[in-house]
Amino acid sequence: MPLLAARGIIKRFPGVLALDAIDLALDPGEILAVIGENGAGKSTLMKILAGIQTPDSGQVLLDDTPVHIDSPRAATDLGIALIHQELNLCDNLSVAANIFLGREPQRFGLVDHDAVRRGAAAALAKIGLDIEPDTLLRRLPIGYQQMVEIAKALATDARILIMDEPTSSLTGEETAELFSVIGDLKARGVSIVYISHHLEEALLITDHAVVLRDGVMTAYARRADIDLEWIVRNMVGENFDLGSPPTG
Repeated sequence: MPLLAARGIIKRFPGVLALDAIDLALDPGEILAVIGENGAGKSTLMKILAGIQTPDSGQVLLDDTPVHIDSPRAATDLGIALIHQELNLCDNLSVAANIFLGREPQRFGLVDHDAVRRGAAAALAKIGLDIEPDTLLRRLPIGYQQMVEIAKALATDARILIMDEPTSSLTGEETAELFSVIGDLKARGVSIVYISHHLEEALLITDHAVVLRDGVMTAYARRADIDLEWIVRNMVGENFDLGSPPTG
């Protein structure tokens, strides 16, 4: 039984059919790559799963039970977290304050700063990030800030992470560290939806891949059955030769 399933998701905008009867399934501890060109419908689908937008028809099921995700808070309460390409963090606050921003534990009507620090330390430990919770976020390199965003999601007990172009601003070393964290999360049963324009990168870590084109799912396969040529062919809708030299 999938942890998360989308069935017949349709979304229209004025003059545009953004998603046309999309079906999707995500198992516990699975990494699912969602691939497509700009305008293929990737972001719209992820925003629906994260409660930022609502579908015109279709349904989302969690643990085989239909759920109504009508806000980001509803998604968070269901254990779904979206990690945006542009990090949703405040660089003038500490790491701990960022992790619990808007969800600060209270004591006697005031923020319990000790509880914030303890909770942040526990969230950071889940991803093996050895930094002090009181560190100002702006003092961290972008790769570490990305990790703080993941720790923030895990502090909400997220079971599903949706990562939108998570390596777009990372160095090669930071990307390798992120992949190590993703592997650890997968081993602990956290499911990840991974969106990336870096196709080779997606192939490195995914278990299954979905290809969208013009709002339609054109292909779905397990990692063992796909390669770069398969991805590009299904993205562009034609046989696409990746490596042949020009003739004539």
